[in-house]
Amino acid sequence: MENISLDIETYSSEDLAKAGVYRYAESPDFTVLLIGYSFDDGQITVLDLASGAAVPQDLLDALLSPSVEKRAFNAAFERICLSRLLRDLGYLAEGEFLPPAAWRCTMVHCAAMGLPMSLAGAGTVLGLDKQKLAEGKDLVRFFCRPAAGGQGTRNLPSVDPERWEQFKAYNRRDVEAETEIRRKLAGYPVPESVWAEYELDQDVNDRGIRVDTGFVAAALEMDRASRAELGRKLCRRTGIANPNSVPEIRGWLEEHGQEAKSLTKAGVKEMLETASPEAKEVLQLRQQLGKTSVRKYAAMAGSVCRDGRVRGMFQFHGAARSGRWAGRLVQMQNLPQNHLPALEDLRTLVKTGDYSSLKTLYGSVPDVLSELIRTAFVPAEGKKFIVCDFSAIEARVIAWLAGEGWRREVFAAGGDIYCASASAMFHVPVEKHGANSDLRQKGKIAELALGYGGGTGALRAMGALEMGVPEAELQPLVDAWRNANPNICRLWKEVDRAVKTAVREKTTVGMKDLRFSYRAGWLLIRLPSGRALAYAQPGLCENRFGGESVCYMGTGTTKRWEKIESYGPKFVENIVQGIARDLLANAIRNLQEYPIVAHIHDEVILEADPSVTVTEICRKMEKCPDWAKGLLLRADGYECEFYRKD
Repeated sequence: MENISLDIETYSSEDLAKAGVYRYAESPDFTVLLIGYSFDDGQITVLDLASGAAVPQDLLDALLSPSVEKRAFNAAFERICLSRLLRDLGYLAEGEFLPPAAWRCTMVHCAAMGLPMSLAGAGTVLGLDKQKLAEGKDLVRFFCRPAAGGQGTRNLPSVDPERWEQFKAYNRRDVEAETEIRRKLAGYPVPESVWAEYELDQDVNDRGIRVDTGFVAAALEMDRASRAELGRKLCRRTGIANPNSVPEIRGWLEEHGQEAKSLTKAGVKEMLETASPEAKEVLQLRQQLGKTSVRKYAAMAGSVCRDGRVRGMFQFHGAARSGRWAGRLVQMQNLPQNHLPALEDLRTLVKTGDYSSLKTLYGSVPDVLSELIRTAFVPAEGKKFIVCDFSAIEARVIAWLAGEGWRREVFAAGGDIYCASASAMFHVPVEKHGANSDLRQKGKIAELALGYGGGTGALRAMGALEMGVPEAELQPLVDAWRNANPNICRLWKEVDRAVKTAVREKTTVGMKDLRFSYRAGWLLIRLPSGRALAYAQPGLCENRFGGESVCYMGTGTTKRWEKIESYGPKFVENIVQGIARDLLANAIRNLQEYPIVAHIHDEVILEADPSVTVTEICRKMEKCPDWAKGLLLRADGYECEFYRKD
């Protein structure tokens, strides 16, 4: 026996989407219903545990053996749920998980090839003979969730034997589909180095990060009080019955001369610029009521495990084009920043329920709660957080890749890239708190907006007008940045040419430390690390400007499988972010002896012993891999008693 393919069906009263698999699987009523499996891609067995079947010894041996490779689509689900089963059977200790080293995830393989991260979606795109059964969703809803209106009861196999047999066929089909997907992708194996990163990722997810549950409960209570007060005030001010009713608020605004096309966050912000004082007050109340960031407290409360830790917040290879991690559950990748002073004092006001003091001192309770979200994450007793991140990682990578010498000199000297960029653009010395310091902001805006081919539209989207840059200066700003960075502009063109040549001629093109290849329906861009970015079904098409672009199939902004148009600077963005992702993975590998509890784009959070220093963590983090010789990395860090931005 060398490998086993698995698919399981489970029951829990927890909502999997909100709770995450770790809390889902620790529910007292959690149970594994079916296990579909095959050894070495042979005959598939469906083990009906819900009807009283016992787990056979050969299956137990395979699950526990480090030498038997376990394969599944979204293998983390199978691994965590089967860990609970093995704990219940006495084969694992309380809180122990099956080690991830022997597991391989077909969903990750699909993601690495630019395919949908769902079994049904990947099967459809690959044209499988054995498709996931369409009626599966209804069967899962019937057997895997509490019965509708059943006061916590569930539908046992005896409730509907015919549907139960269909459910078993569904389970078998999923094993067949996973196996066929793996066979289809066999010619494009995931490098073993990436599987090693996956194992480290699973270790981080298993470890989780501790939450101050008392603080979270107090924040939720304070949010309820704030929303109730804001709702009453809005109703009194407008006379409407429901403060959360979009039609009612829109109607009131239009009756008072304020056109209200959209009451989204962006729509309200736009209306506030021109609204009358009367409408502005109502819009501000609506803005406070609609603040969604505080919902992260509810996400924490809904996903925290019994030991006070939230697990499973990071999706390996979750970003379609770059392979970066994606967030799950609390979504740490988009936490609000904190700018208020005396965070510890603010936390105390929340924990003691001192609503009136908080409101008196700071005015907006939702704004304060939003800024305190990060602080809900705390280290274990006797530990501290060390937070360490790469400095200007994408700017460093693109300078290294393009050979933009003046930028590398700035990084080598420890300079400020925004000042240096402004200086190169405007040909005068720029110092952060000195000569021509007013130009630094323009340098910063240009750096953030223009590195991947952006023009005046990108500057507007970055908020250049709101930051005081006149409309008339936008195009000159674009021209100045491009003139100061000729090698980066050349890189856009070289990548565009290489991609088009590879696709048009179905060939391989080498460029710097990159390799562009067309292989049997895929465009592959091999990065310096050896990992490849994959684009399915590439071709050449006419773009909206009448020129030639590269199109490929992928999961677009609508979350559907669709044709996506791309071009040189956009491919450069994918490449740079892909390399930045590989550098973070390298840092996680360098730091694996320390307990990493979270990572966000270019930042890691460690739950460290008091003796560990920030300096030693930064030095390990910024150690370059062999494939990135000449890349000037820098890591900065700090320690804290709760998570925050320094």
